[in-house]
Amino acid sequence: MRRIGTALAAMMLAGGGLLAGTVPAVAAPTAVDCAVTWGSLDKTGDSVASRRLVDVRAGQHECFDRLVLDAQGTAADPIGYSVRYVDVLHQDPSDVVVPIKGGAVLEISLFSPRYDPATGQPYPPLPSVNVTGYRTFREFKFTGGSEGYTQAGLGVRARLPFRVFQTANHLVVDVAHTW
Repeated sequence: MRRIGTALAAMMLAGGGLLAGTVPAVAAPTAVDCAVTWGSLDKTGDSVASRRLVDVRAGQHECFDRLVLDAQGTAADPIGYSVRYVDVLHQDPSDVVVPIKGGAVLEISLFSPRYDPATGQPYPPLPSVNVTGYRTFREFKFTGGSEGYTQAGLGVRARLPFRVFQTANHLVVDVAHTW
């Protein structure tokens, strides 16, 4: 009787193992690879026509903070830009020093007038961007512009790698959290 009980117990354990083996395994979450190869040198993009800025916003991602500048037009119309680290942000065209929070400052210059070329009237101001609590961004502000350009400053935690690219009518500036 004892052998039958042992045999039954063994069969039940084996059967339970078979049943357990039919349950699909859940994949463990994979770690995000935040390695970047962007660098911190100046980035530029050419355009033939001026594009009016209509919005700006920021977002946080696991590996970087993102700034998005929206322009009128279509994807066929590239947005002219220059993005570079500067030691001190000088307002264009007055050359007045613009204080901005952060250990480093990205100067963003866009081929985008702040006024209507047909009437000479200024466009409505663009919204401010609150980057409080962001891992890399410290402060963003429009600082001026002239001759069909708009200038902005992006204060960041340190001189970190960044990339700039366009998608549709958006100019995107990503700044990595780490090297």
